[in-house]
Amino acid sequence: MNGQIAAAFAVLPRYLGWHVALSASALMLGLVIGLPLAVLAARAPRLRWVSLTLASLVQTIPSLALLALFYPLLLALSTTLKPLHIAVPALGFLPSLLALTLYSILPILRNTVAGLRGLDPSIVEAADGLGMTRWQKLVRVEAPLAAPVAMAGVRTAAVWTIGAATLSTPVGQTSLGDYIFSGLQTENWVFVLFGCAASAVLAIATDQLLGLIEIGLEKRRLGLAVGGGAALLTCAVIALLPLIGHGVAKDRYVVGAKNFSEQFILADLIEDRLHAGGLATEEKQGLGSAVAFRALAANDLDVYVDYSGTLWSNVLQRTDIPPRAVLLAELTRELKARYNVTVLGSLGFENAYALAMKADQAKKLGVVSLADLAGHAGELTLGADLEFLSRPEWRGIESAYGLQFKGQRSFTPTFMYRALESGQADVISAFSSDGRIAADRLVTLTDPKSAIPAYDAVVLIAPRRAHDQRLIGVLRPLIGAIPVERMREANLTVDRDTEKKSPAEAARALAATLH
Repeated sequence: MNGQIAAAFAVLPRYLGWHVALSASALMLGLVIGLPLAVLAARAPRLRWVSLTLASLVQTIPSLALLALFYPLLLALSTTLKPLHIAVPALGFLPSLLALTLYSILPILRNTVAGLRGLDPSIVEAADGLGMTRWQKLVRVEAPLAAPVAMAGVRTAAVWTIGAATLSTPVGQTSLGDYIFSGLQTENWVFVLFGCAASAVLAIATDQLLGLIEIGLEKRRLGLAVGGGAALLTCAVIALLPLIGHGVAKDRYVVGAKNFSEQFILADLIEDRLHAGGLATEEKQGLGSAVAFRALAANDLDVYVDYSGTLWSNVLQRTDIPPRAVLLAELTRELKARYNVTVLGSLGFENAYALAMKADQAKKLGVVSLADLAGHAGELTLGADLEFLSRPEWRGIESAYGLQFKGQRSFTPTFMYRALESGQADVISAFSSDGRIAADRLVTLTDPKSAIPAYDAVVLIAPRRAHDQRLIGVLRPLIGAIPVERMREANLTVDRDTEKKSPAEAARALAATLH
Protein backbone atom coordinates (compact mmCIF):
# COMPACT_ATOMS: atom_id res chain seq x y z
CA MET A 1 0.00 0.00 0.00
CA ASN A 2 2.89 2.37 0.69
CA GLY A 3 3.96 1.99 -2.92
CA GLN A 4 0.47 2.87 -4.14
CA ILE A 5 0.36 5.96 -1.93
CA ALA A 6 3.79 7.04 -3.19
CA ALA A 7 2.62 6.50 -6.78
CA ALA A 8 -0.48 8.61 -6.10
CA PHE A 9 1.56 11.50 -4.72
CA ALA A 10 4.00 11.25 -7.64
CA VAL A 11 1.36 12.22 -10.19
CA LEU A 12 -0.61 14.57 -7.92
CA PRO A 13 1.04 17.83 -9.12
CA ARG A 14 0.13 17.13 -12.76
CA TYR A 15 -3.38 15.82 -12.06
CA LEU A 16 -4.15 18.66 -9.64
CA GLY A 17 -2.70 21.29 -11.97
CA TRP A 18 -4.89 20.20 -14.87
CA HIS A 19 -7.93 19.89 -12.61
CA VAL A 20 -7.46 23.44 -11.32
CA ALA A 21 -6.79 24.79 -14.83
CA LEU A 22 -9.96 23.18 -16.16
CA SER A 23 -12.21 24.07 -13.23
CA ALA A 24 -10.97 27.66 -12.95
CA SER A 25 -11.31 28.26 -16.69
CA ALA A 26 -14.84 26.85 -16.75
CA LEU A 27 -15.86 28.90 -13.71
CA MET A 28 -14.43 32.10 -15.20
CA LEU A 29 -16.26 31.51 -18.47
CA GLY A 30 -19.40 30.76 -16.50
CA LEU A 31 -19.05 34.13 -14.76
CA VAL A 32 -18.39 35.96 -18.02
CA ILE A 33 -21.58 34.49 -19.49
CA GLY A 34 -23.76 34.17 -16.40
CA LEU A 35 -23.35 37.61 -14.77
CA PRO A 36 -24.23 39.80 -17.79
CA LEU A 37 -27.04 37.43 -18.69
CA ALA A 38 -28.38 37.67 -15.14
CA VAL A 39 -28.40 41.48 -15.26
CA LEU A 40 -30.39 41.43 -18.49
CA ALA A 41 -32.68 38.64 -17.27
CA ALA A 42 -33.46 40.49 -14.03
CA ARG A 43 -34.97 43.30 -16.11
CA ALA A 44 -36.64 41.24 -18.85
CA PRO A 45 -39.20 38.61 -17.72
CA ARG A 46 -39.21 36.75 -21.04
CA LEU A 47 -35.44 36.51 -21.19
CA ARG A 48 -35.40 35.48 -17.54
CA TRP A 49 -37.77 32.57 -18.19
CA VAL A 50 -35.90 31.40 -21.28
CA SER A 51 -32.41 31.67 -19.79
CA LEU A 52 -33.29 29.98 -16.49
CA THR A 53 -35.19 27.22 -18.28
CA LEU A 54 -32.27 26.49 -20.64
CA ALA A 55 -29.75 26.61 -17.79
CA SER A 56 -31.93 24.24 -15.76
CA LEU A 57 -32.26 21.94 -18.76
CA VAL A 58 -28.47 21.63 -18.94
CA GLN A 59 -28.46 20.49 -15.32
CA THR A 60 -30.82 17.61 -16.16
CA ILE A 61 -28.18 16.14 -18.51
CA PRO A 62 -25.76 13.88 -16.61
CA SER A 63 -22.40 15.64 -16.49
CA LEU A 64 -20.57 12.67 -18.05
CA ALA A 65 -23.01 12.64 -20.97
CA LEU A 66 -22.65 16.40 -21.41
CA LEU A 67 -18.88 16.05 -21.54
CA ALA A 68 -19.12 13.21 -24.06
CA LEU A 69 -21.56 15.08 -26.31
CA PHE A 70 -19.11 17.88 -27.00
CA TYR A 71 -16.54 15.51 -28.52
CA PRO A 72 -18.52 14.58 -31.67
CA LEU A 73 -19.74 18.17 -32.01
CA LEU A 74 -16.21 19.54 -32.01
CA LEU A 75 -15.04 16.73 -34.26
CA ALA A 76 -17.73 17.63 -36.81
CA LEU A 77 -16.76 21.30 -36.54
CA SER A 78 -13.11 20.42 -37.06
CA THR A 79 -13.99 18.40 -40.17
CA THR A 80 -16.05 21.29 -41.52
CA LEU A 81 -13.25 23.79 -41.01
CA LYS A 82 -10.50 21.51 -42.29
CA PRO A 83 -10.57 22.98 -45.84
CA LEU A 84 -9.84 26.37 -44.23
CA HIS A 85 -6.84 24.86 -42.39
CA ILE A 86 -8.45 25.66 -39.05
CA ALA A 87 -7.80 22.98 -36.43
CA VAL A 88 -10.32 22.55 -33.61
CA PRO A 89 -9.08 20.25 -30.80
CA ALA A 90 -11.93 17.80 -30.21
CA LEU A 91 -10.27 15.77 -27.47
CA GLY A 92 -9.22 16.84 -24.00
CA PHE A 93 -9.39 20.37 -22.65
CA LEU A 94 -11.80 22.12 -25.04
CA PRO A 95 -14.80 19.73 -24.87
CA SER A 96 -14.35 19.49 -21.11
CA LEU A 97 -14.17 23.27 -20.77
CA LEU A 98 -17.31 23.89 -22.82
CA ALA A 99 -19.36 21.27 -20.98
CA LEU A 100 -18.29 22.42 -17.52
CA THR A 101 -18.92 26.05 -18.44
CA LEU A 102 -22.53 25.23 -19.28
CA TYR A 103 -22.78 23.24 -16.07
CA SER A 104 -21.60 26.22 -14.00
CA ILE A 105 -24.02 28.81 -15.37
CA LEU A 106 -27.27 27.90 -13.57
CA PRO A 107 -26.30 28.70 -9.94
CA ILE A 108 -24.53 31.91 -11.03
CA LEU A 109 -27.49 32.99 -13.13
CA ARG A 110 -30.21 32.02 -10.66
CA ASN A 111 -28.58 33.57 -7.57
CA THR A 112 -27.63 36.79 -9.32
CA VAL A 113 -31.16 37.23 -10.69
CA ALA A 114 -32.56 36.51 -7.22
CA GLY A 115 -30.17 39.02 -5.66
CA LEU A 116 -31.06 41.79 -8.12
CA ARG A 117 -34.81 41.17 -7.97
CA GLY A 118 -34.78 40.88 -4.18
CA LEU A 119 -33.52 44.42 -3.60
CA ASP A 120 -35.63 46.79 -1.51
CA PRO A 121 -37.71 48.81 -4.03
CA SER A 122 -37.27 51.94 -1.95
CA ILE A 123 -33.50 51.80 -2.43
CA VAL A 124 -33.90 51.48 -6.18
CA GLU A 125 -36.39 54.37 -6.20
CA ALA A 126 -33.96 56.50 -4.20
CA ALA A 127 -31.27 55.86 -6.78
CA ASP A 128 -33.69 56.91 -9.51
CA GLY A 129 -34.55 60.00 -7.51
CA LEU A 130 -30.88 60.98 -7.41
CA GLY A 131 -30.87 60.95 -11.20
CA MET A 132 -28.54 57.98 -11.62
CA THR A 133 -28.28 56.43 -15.03
CA ARG A 134 -29.10 52.74 -15.41
CA TRP A 135 -25.38 51.93 -15.51
CA GLN A 136 -24.61 54.05 -12.44
CA LYS A 137 -27.48 52.47 -10.53
CA LEU A 138 -26.22 48.98 -11.39
CA VAL A 139 -22.60 49.63 -10.45
CA ARG A 140 -23.12 51.79 -7.35
CA VAL A 141 -26.30 50.37 -5.85
CA GLU A 142 -27.66 47.12 -7.27
CA ALA A 143 -24.45 45.15 -7.81
CA PRO A 144 -22.96 45.84 -4.34
CA LEU A 145 -26.22 44.92 -2.62
CA ALA A 146 -26.80 41.79 -4.70
CA ALA A 147 -23.17 40.65 -4.54
CA PRO A 148 -23.46 38.43 -1.41
CA VAL A 149 -26.37 36.48 -2.95
CA ALA A 150 -24.54 36.23 -6.27
CA MET A 151 -21.40 34.97 -4.49
CA ALA A 152 -23.42 32.18 -2.92
CA GLY A 153 -24.22 31.06 -6.47
CA VAL A 154 -20.56 31.31 -7.47
CA ARG A 155 -19.62 29.08 -4.52
CA THR A 156 -22.17 26.49 -5.58
CA ALA A 157 -20.96 26.66 -9.18
CA ALA A 158 -17.35 26.22 -8.07
CA VAL A 159 -18.13 23.09 -6.05
CA TRP A 160 -20.23 21.62 -8.86
CA THR A 161 -17.57 22.35 -11.46
CA ILE A 162 -14.70 20.88 -9.42
CA GLY A 163 -16.74 17.74 -8.81
CA ALA A 164 -17.86 17.35 -12.43
CA ALA A 165 -14.31 17.92 -13.70
CA THR A 166 -13.36 14.48 -12.38
CA LEU A 167 -15.53 13.06 -15.19
CA SER A 168 -13.41 14.62 -17.94
CA THR A 169 -11.08 11.59 -18.14
CA PRO A 170 -13.16 9.67 -20.76
CA VAL A 171 -12.82 12.57 -23.22
CA GLY A 172 -9.05 12.66 -22.81
CA GLN A 173 -8.56 15.43 -20.26
CA THR A 174 -6.15 14.84 -17.40
CA SER A 175 -7.71 15.57 -14.01
CA LEU A 176 -8.09 14.14 -10.54
CA GLY A 177 -10.62 11.84 -12.17
CA ASP A 178 -7.69 9.87 -13.64
CA TYR A 179 -7.13 8.44 -10.16
CA ILE A 180 -10.75 7.34 -9.92
CA PHE A 181 -11.21 5.87 -13.40
CA SER A 182 -7.92 3.98 -13.48
CA GLY A 183 -8.33 2.90 -9.86
CA LEU A 184 -11.77 1.43 -10.50
CA GLN A 185 -10.52 -0.54 -13.51
CA THR A 186 -7.43 -1.93 -11.76
CA GLU A 187 -8.97 -2.36 -8.29
CA ASN A 188 -6.51 0.15 -6.90
CA TRP A 189 -8.70 1.46 -4.11
CA VAL A 190 -5.91 3.68 -2.83
CA PHE A 191 -6.08 5.61 -6.10
CA VAL A 192 -9.88 5.79 -5.97
CA LEU A 193 -9.88 7.14 -2.40
CA PHE A 194 -6.97 9.45 -3.15
CA GLY A 195 -8.77 10.96 -6.15
CA CYS A 196 -12.01 11.40 -4.22
CA ALA A 197 -10.20 12.96 -1.25
CA ALA A 198 -8.13 15.30 -3.39
CA SER A 199 -11.21 16.50 -5.28
CA ALA A 200 -13.13 17.00 -2.03
CA VAL A 201 -10.29 18.94 -0.40
CA LEU A 202 -9.97 21.15 -3.49
CA ALA A 203 -13.72 21.83 -3.54
CA ILE A 204 -13.89 22.58 0.20
CA ALA A 205 -10.84 24.86 0.14
CA THR A 206 -12.19 26.76 -2.86
CA ASP A 207 -15.60 27.10 -1.25
CA GLN A 208 -14.10 28.44 1.99
CA LEU A 209 -11.94 31.02 0.22
CA LEU A 210 -14.90 32.15 -1.87
CA GLY A 211 -16.81 32.30 1.42
CA LEU A 212 -14.33 34.88 2.70
CA ILE A 213 -15.06 36.99 -0.35
CA GLU A 214 -18.81 36.60 0.23
CA ILE A 215 -18.53 37.64 3.89
CA GLY A 216 -16.36 40.59 2.93
CA LEU A 217 -18.93 41.78 0.39
CA GLU A 218 -21.84 41.23 2.76
CA LYS A 219 -20.23 43.10 5.68
CA ARG A 220 -18.56 45.74 3.51
CA ARG A 221 -15.11 44.59 4.66
CA LEU A 222 -13.03 45.19 1.57
CA GLY A 223 -9.85 43.80 3.16
CA LEU A 224 -11.47 40.45 3.86
CA ALA A 225 -12.83 40.17 0.31
CA VAL A 226 -9.49 41.12 -1.23
CA GLY A 227 -7.64 38.76 1.10
CA GLY A 228 -9.88 35.85 0.14
CA GLY A 229 -9.42 36.64 -3.54
CA ALA A 230 -5.65 36.94 -3.18
CA ALA A 231 -5.44 33.63 -1.30
CA LEU A 232 -7.56 31.94 -3.97
CA LEU A 233 -5.39 33.32 -6.77
CA THR A 234 -2.18 32.34 -4.98
CA CYS A 235 -3.35 28.76 -4.46
CA ALA A 236 -4.39 28.52 -8.12
CA VAL A 237 -1.01 29.77 -9.33
CA ILE A 238 0.84 27.29 -7.10
CA ALA A 239 -1.33 24.44 -8.42
CA LEU A 240 -0.67 25.51 -12.02
CA LEU A 241 3.12 25.75 -11.67
CA PRO A 242 3.76 22.05 -12.53
CA LEU A 243 2.08 22.62 -15.90
CA ILE A 244 4.58 25.28 -16.97
CA GLY A 245 6.59 23.89 -19.83
CA HIS A 246 4.15 21.04 -20.41
CA GLY A 247 3.59 22.11 -24.00
CA VAL A 248 7.20 23.04 -24.77
CA ALA A 249 7.95 19.83 -26.67
CA LYS A 250 6.58 20.56 -30.13
CA ASP A 251 6.88 16.94 -31.24
CA ARG A 252 5.17 15.33 -28.28
CA TYR A 253 3.63 11.93 -29.08
CA VAL A 254 0.12 11.41 -27.68
CA VAL A 255 -0.49 7.79 -26.64
CA GLY A 256 -4.09 6.70 -26.19
CA ALA A 257 -5.64 4.04 -23.98
CA LYS A 258 -9.16 2.74 -23.49
CA ASN A 259 -10.70 2.17 -20.10
CA PHE A 260 -9.39 -1.20 -18.90
CA SER A 261 -6.21 -2.64 -17.44
CA GLU A 262 -4.71 -4.17 -20.57
CA GLN A 263 -4.96 -0.84 -22.35
CA PHE A 264 -3.26 0.97 -19.49
CA ILE A 265 -0.42 -1.57 -19.54
CA LEU A 266 0.06 -1.40 -23.31
CA ALA A 267 -0.03 2.41 -23.31
CA ASP A 268 2.68 2.47 -20.63
CA LEU A 269 4.68 -0.10 -22.61
CA ILE A 270 4.51 2.11 -25.71
CA GLU A 271 5.38 5.23 -23.71
CA ASP A 272 8.41 3.53 -22.16
CA ARG A 273 9.68 2.54 -25.60
CA LEU A 274 9.18 6.07 -26.91
CA HIS A 275 11.01 7.52 -23.92
CA ALA A 276 13.87 5.08 -24.46
CA GLY A 277 14.01 6.33 -28.04
CA GLY A 278 14.33 9.92 -26.82
CA LEU A 279 10.76 10.93 -27.71
CA ALA A 280 8.51 13.06 -25.50
CA THR A 281 5.03 11.68 -24.78
CA GLU A 282 1.64 12.47 -23.33
CA GLU A 283 -1.01 9.91 -22.42
CA LYS A 284 -4.78 10.14 -22.87
CA GLN A 285 -6.37 7.25 -21.01
CA GLY A 286 -9.85 6.03 -20.13
CA LEU A 287 -11.24 6.62 -23.64
CA GLY A 288 -14.22 4.81 -25.11
CA SER A 289 -13.71 2.70 -28.25
CA ALA A 290 -15.44 5.11 -30.63
CA VAL A 291 -13.74 8.15 -29.10
CA ALA A 292 -10.28 6.55 -29.29
CA PHE A 293 -10.45 5.71 -32.98
CA ARG A 294 -12.01 9.01 -34.01
CA ALA A 295 -9.38 10.86 -32.01
CA LEU A 296 -6.62 8.96 -33.78
CA ALA A 297 -8.14 9.54 -37.22
CA ALA A 298 -8.41 13.25 -36.38
CA ASN A 299 -4.76 13.35 -35.20
CA ASP A 300 -5.74 14.08 -31.60
CA LEU A 301 -3.92 10.84 -30.73
CA ASP A 302 -0.73 9.58 -32.38
CA VAL A 303 -0.78 5.91 -31.44
CA TYR A 304 -2.84 3.41 -29.48
CA VAL A 305 -3.70 -0.29 -29.43
CA ASP A 306 -7.09 -1.46 -30.66
CA TYR A 307 -8.55 -4.82 -31.61
CA SER A 308 -9.23 -6.05 -35.12
CA GLY A 309 -12.76 -7.31 -34.37
CA THR A 310 -13.74 -4.01 -32.77
CA LEU A 311 -12.49 -2.04 -35.75
CA TRP A 312 -14.07 -4.47 -38.21
CA SER A 313 -17.53 -4.28 -36.61
CA ASN A 314 -17.64 -0.76 -35.15
CA VAL A 315 -15.56 1.30 -37.55
CA LEU A 316 -15.96 -0.50 -40.87
CA GLN A 317 -19.48 -1.66 -39.97
CA ARG A 318 -18.79 -5.09 -41.43
CA THR A 319 -21.02 -8.00 -40.48
CA ASP A 320 -19.22 -10.76 -42.38
CA ILE A 321 -16.57 -12.72 -40.46
CA PRO A 322 -13.65 -13.85 -42.62
CA PRO A 323 -10.67 -15.88 -41.32
CA ARG A 324 -8.27 -14.03 -39.03
CA ALA A 325 -5.52 -13.41 -41.58
CA VAL A 326 -7.99 -12.24 -44.23
CA LEU A 327 -9.76 -9.94 -41.75
CA LEU A 328 -6.50 -8.34 -40.63
CA ALA A 329 -5.25 -7.81 -44.18
CA GLU A 330 -8.51 -6.28 -45.37
CA LEU A 331 -8.82 -4.18 -42.21
CA THR A 332 -5.32 -2.78 -42.83
CA ARG A 333 -6.25 -1.81 -46.40
CA GLU A 334 -9.63 -0.32 -45.52
CA LEU A 335 -8.44 1.82 -42.60
CA LYS A 336 -5.66 3.21 -44.78
CA ALA A 337 -8.00 3.92 -47.67
CA ARG A 338 -10.85 5.44 -45.67
CA TYR A 339 -9.08 7.20 -42.79
CA ASN A 340 -5.37 7.18 -43.67
CA VAL A 341 -4.84 5.28 -40.41
CA THR A 342 -1.88 2.89 -40.43
CA VAL A 343 -2.17 -0.58 -38.93
CA LEU A 344 1.45 -1.26 -37.98
CA GLY A 345 0.68 -4.89 -37.17
CA SER A 346 -0.52 -7.29 -34.50
CA LEU A 347 1.23 -7.48 -31.15
CA GLY A 348 0.97 -11.25 -31.30
CA PHE A 349 -2.03 -12.00 -29.11
CA GLU A 350 -5.81 -11.90 -29.37
CA ASN A 351 -8.16 -10.34 -26.84
CA ALA A 352 -11.51 -11.60 -28.05
CA TYR A 353 -14.93 -11.19 -26.55
CA ALA A 354 -16.05 -14.53 -25.12
CA LEU A 355 -19.07 -15.28 -22.96
CA ALA A 356 -17.84 -16.96 -19.78
CA MET A 357 -19.40 -18.78 -16.83
CA LYS A 358 -18.25 -20.35 -13.60
CA ALA A 359 -16.88 -23.80 -14.41
CA ASP A 360 -19.09 -25.60 -11.90
CA GLN A 361 -22.28 -23.92 -13.09
CA ALA A 362 -21.45 -24.57 -16.75
CA LYS A 363 -20.84 -28.24 -15.95
CA LYS A 364 -24.07 -28.50 -13.96
CA LEU A 365 -26.09 -27.09 -16.87
CA GLY A 366 -24.13 -28.97 -19.50
CA VAL A 367 -23.14 -25.73 -21.26
CA VAL A 368 -20.04 -25.84 -23.42
CA SER A 369 -20.95 -23.60 -26.33
CA LEU A 370 -23.11 -20.58 -27.07
CA ALA A 371 -25.54 -22.95 -28.75
CA ASP A 372 -25.88 -24.85 -25.45
CA LEU A 373 -26.32 -21.57 -23.59
CA ALA A 374 -29.34 -20.63 -25.73
CA GLY A 375 -31.42 -23.34 -24.05
CA HIS A 376 -30.73 -21.97 -20.55
CA ALA A 377 -30.43 -18.20 -21.18
CA GLY A 378 -34.00 -17.53 -20.02
CA GLU A 379 -32.99 -18.62 -16.52
CA LEU A 380 -29.74 -16.64 -16.39
CA THR A 381 -28.55 -13.04 -16.04
CA LEU A 382 -25.94 -11.61 -18.41
CA GLY A 383 -23.37 -9.22 -17.01
CA ALA A 384 -21.61 -7.17 -19.67
CA ASP A 385 -19.00 -4.43 -19.80
CA LEU A 386 -20.24 -0.90 -20.40
CA GLU A 387 -19.93 -1.12 -24.21
CA PHE A 388 -20.80 -4.70 -25.07
CA LEU A 389 -24.60 -4.56 -25.19
CA SER A 390 -24.54 -1.63 -27.63
CA ARG A 391 -21.91 -3.14 -29.92
CA PRO A 392 -22.64 -4.90 -33.23
CA GLU A 393 -20.77 -7.99 -31.98
CA TRP A 394 -23.46 -8.55 -29.35
CA ARG A 395 -26.20 -8.09 -31.91
CA GLY A 396 -24.47 -10.70 -34.07
CA ILE A 397 -24.19 -13.20 -31.21
CA GLU A 398 -27.77 -12.56 -30.09
CA SER A 399 -29.07 -13.05 -33.61
CA ALA A 400 -26.96 -16.12 -34.41
CA TYR A 401 -27.91 -18.04 -31.27
CA GLY A 402 -31.26 -16.50 -30.31
CA LEU A 403 -30.03 -15.62 -26.83
CA GLN A 404 -32.76 -14.21 -24.60
CA PHE A 405 -31.49 -13.74 -21.05
CA LYS A 406 -33.66 -13.31 -17.98
CA GLY A 407 -31.86 -10.05 -17.35
CA GLN A 408 -28.98 -7.97 -18.65
CA ARG A 409 -26.80 -5.66 -16.57
CA SER A 410 -23.80 -3.51 -17.40
CA PHE A 411 -20.70 -3.09 -15.22
CA THR A 412 -17.20 -1.75 -15.48
CA PRO A 413 -14.89 -4.70 -16.30
CA THR A 414 -13.69 -4.95 -12.70
CA PHE A 415 -17.17 -5.10 -11.22
CA MET A 416 -18.37 -7.40 -14.00
CA TYR A 417 -16.08 -10.16 -12.73
CA ARG A 418 -17.11 -9.40 -9.17
CA ALA A 419 -20.78 -9.65 -10.19
CA LEU A 420 -20.17 -13.17 -11.52
CA GLU A 421 -18.38 -14.10 -8.32
CA SER A 422 -21.19 -12.77 -6.12
CA GLY A 423 -24.02 -14.29 -8.17
CA GLN A 424 -25.39 -10.99 -9.50
CA ALA A 425 -24.57 -12.33 -12.97
CA ASP A 426 -24.46 -15.88 -14.31
CA VAL A 427 -22.71 -15.17 -17.62
CA ILE A 428 -20.31 -12.34 -18.47
CA SER A 429 -18.76 -10.87 -21.59
CA ALA A 430 -15.19 -11.78 -20.70
CA PHE A 431 -11.96 -11.04 -22.54
CA SER A 432 -9.78 -13.92 -23.72
CA SER A 433 -6.49 -12.32 -22.64
CA ASP A 434 -7.79 -11.59 -19.13
CA GLY A 435 -5.89 -13.45 -16.43
CA ARG A 436 -8.99 -13.48 -14.23
CA ILE A 437 -10.55 -16.20 -16.40
CA ALA A 438 -8.06 -18.78 -15.11
CA ALA A 439 -7.78 -17.22 -11.64
CA ASP A 440 -11.57 -17.39 -11.11
CA ARG A 441 -11.87 -20.85 -12.72
CA LEU A 442 -14.16 -19.66 -15.50
CA VAL A 443 -14.87 -21.41 -18.78
CA THR A 444 -15.27 -19.54 -22.04
CA LEU A 445 -18.05 -20.85 -24.26
CA THR A 446 -17.18 -21.92 -27.78
CA ASP A 447 -18.68 -20.18 -30.80
CA PRO A 448 -19.62 -22.95 -33.28
CA LYS A 449 -21.35 -20.52 -35.67
CA SER A 450 -18.34 -18.15 -35.76
CA ALA A 451 -20.47 -15.17 -34.76
CA ILE A 452 -17.53 -13.46 -33.05
CA PRO A 453 -14.72 -12.07 -35.24
CA ALA A 454 -11.01 -12.28 -34.46
CA TYR A 455 -9.68 -9.67 -32.05
CA ASP A 456 -5.96 -9.35 -32.70
CA ALA A 457 -4.38 -6.53 -30.69
CA VAL A 458 -3.06 -4.13 -33.33
CA VAL A 459 -0.98 -0.97 -33.13
CA LEU A 460 -2.65 1.97 -34.90
CA ILE A 461 -0.79 5.08 -36.06
CA ALA A 462 -2.42 8.44 -36.84
CA PRO A 463 -2.39 9.95 -40.35
CA ARG A 464 0.10 12.66 -39.43
CA ARG A 465 2.55 10.01 -38.16
CA ALA A 466 2.17 7.59 -41.08
CA HIS A 467 5.68 8.31 -42.34
CA ASP A 468 7.30 9.01 -38.97
CA GLN A 469 10.21 6.59 -39.05
CA ARG A 470 11.25 7.43 -35.48
CA LEU A 471 7.88 6.31 -34.15
CA ILE A 472 7.61 3.30 -36.45
CA GLY A 473 11.17 2.22 -35.73
CA VAL A 474 10.62 2.29 -31.98
CA LEU A 475 7.34 0.37 -32.12
CA ARG A 476 8.03 -2.21 -34.82
CA PRO A 477 9.94 -4.58 -32.46
CA LEU A 478 6.68 -5.01 -30.52
CA ILE A 479 4.89 -6.51 -33.52
CA GLY A 480 4.36 -10.22 -32.98
CA ALA A 481 6.36 -10.09 -29.75
CA ILE A 482 3.68 -10.51 -27.05
CA PRO A 483 2.18 -14.00 -26.63
CA VAL A 484 -1.23 -14.18 -25.00
CA GLU A 485 0.19 -16.00 -21.96
CA ARG A 486 2.47 -13.03 -21.19
CA MET A 487 -0.40 -10.59 -21.60
CA ARG A 488 -2.60 -12.61 -19.26
CA GLU A 489 0.14 -12.65 -16.63
CA ALA A 490 0.62 -8.88 -16.93
CA ASN A 491 -3.13 -8.23 -16.73
CA LEU A 492 -3.51 -10.42 -13.65
CA THR A 493 -0.73 -8.64 -11.75
CA VAL A 494 -2.70 -5.41 -12.16
CA ASP A 495 -6.23 -6.78 -11.72
CA ARG A 496 -6.02 -9.44 -9.05
CA ASP A 497 -2.59 -10.36 -7.69
CA THR A 498 -1.47 -10.65 -4.09
CA GLU A 499 1.50 -8.43 -4.90
CA LYS A 500 -0.47 -5.94 -6.90
CA LYS A 501 1.38 -3.90 -9.52
CA SER A 502 0.55 -0.63 -11.17
CA PRO A 503 0.05 -0.67 -14.97
CA ALA A 504 3.45 1.02 -15.33
CA GLU A 505 5.15 -1.68 -13.25
CA ALA A 506 3.34 -4.41 -15.19
CA ALA A 507 4.44 -2.80 -18.45
CA ARG A 508 8.08 -2.81 -17.35
CA ALA A 509 7.81 -6.45 -16.25
CA LEU A 510 6.20 -7.38 -19.55
CA ALA A 511 8.91 -5.54 -21.49
CA ALA A 512 11.60 -7.49 -19.61
CA THR A 513 10.15 -10.78 -20.90
CA LEU A 514 10.26 -9.61 -24.52
CA HIS A 515 14.05 -9.32 -24.80
